[in-house]
Amino acid sequence: MEQNIQQKLYGLDHLRALAIVFVFLFHYFILSGGQPEWLPDFAKFGWTGVDLFFVLSGFLISSQLFVQIKQGQNISFKQFFLKRFFRIVPAFLITIGLYFCFPFFREKENLPPLWKFLTFTQNLGLNLKDYGTFSHAWSLCVEEHFYLFLPILLIIFQNSKLFFKSYWLLIFLFLFGFTIRIYSFNYLYLANIEEENSWMYWYQFIYYPTYNRLDGLLVGVSIAGIYQFLPNVWSRISKYGNLCIIFSLLVLTGAYFLCDNQMTFNASVFGFPLIAIGYGFMVTGAVSPTSFLYKWNSKITTFIATLSYATYLTHKGVTHITHQLLADFKIDNNLMLLICIVTCLSFANLLQLTVEKPFMKLRNRIIEKK
Repeated sequence: MEQNIQQKLYGLDHLRALAIVFVFLFHYFILSGGQPEWLPDFAKFGWTGVDLFFVLSGFLISSQLFVQIKQGQNISFKQFFLKRFFRIVPAFLITIGLYFCFPFFREKENLPPLWKFLTFTQNLGLNLKDYGTFSHAWSLCVEEHFYLFLPILLIIFQNSKLFFKSYWLLIFLFLFGFTIRIYSFNYLYLANIEEENSWMYWYQFIYYPTYNRLDGLLVGVSIAGIYQFLPNVWSRISKYGNLCIIFSLLVLTGAYFLCDNQMTFNASVFGFPLIAIGYGFMVTGAVSPTSFLYKWNSKITTFIATLSYATYLTHKGVTHITHQLLADFKIDNNLMLLICIVTCLSFANLLQLTVEKPFMKLRNRIIEKK
């Protein structure tokens, strides 16, 4: 069984690699002033790479907890917290240190207060115009909120013998997302639409807050629930792995056109769940033994996936430094993009080897002792 699960995780490596490539290209064309010229049209949907990460996290993290429930084990919040802490926090703290101690690492001028990063509340009320440096850490805040509340809710459901009714909570939260985004759009964003830099308020009130961005996580949890607890349903679905991937591309194509202007009502309210569902079908395909993603074992995507977290943390700072150091050499825009890809992956590899791997080994030793 463990070997089978491990094999399925290789299919998800392709999606991790896709997600970080999407995010990198999206941020790169912003940092490079839209260069190379072909990149903006190609990469403008790259912001949804974060939503793919959310679906992956929802699936993987809830699957780990659901396995324990299936086996009749009580969820240990302490052990879960330790695993997440050593996986996320050390590399995050190193990156925060780089931003606060070395101003040349900053891709923009000003950072939010340190306490907002340390408490994972930076995504709440974030002023992108004035405090846009390391803004992409907003998604880590959403993930940390998920890591905090998911095990607590599952423990409550376990102890109250209501676990198999918990799908009602998923439905409620999914519908709640529509309600809170409608409110955020009509009463928070539109109230500031006449202000200078009104786009900032769309990000502040709609794009960044955790309560508006639960869709991807909920879709991932739903897939994990079917995967772990409804084997007959999953067996039927998994026969159509490639069809799920094709359908995901069709849904994402619709989302691409819907979100062409993100700051419309329809994109703000319906765009996030449509993207989450599209990537949900992609994840379903990736863990279906019949799909090409499941069968395809690539060392390249596995390498990129391994570095995806470190790359996500540092790619803006490293790209900024690379541009600054090479500004006087008049390098071709396409070559500069390639150089930045190499420097970002190299720095991420260094962070992974010197911080992530040692702390993961320490985590394993601590857990084994318990």
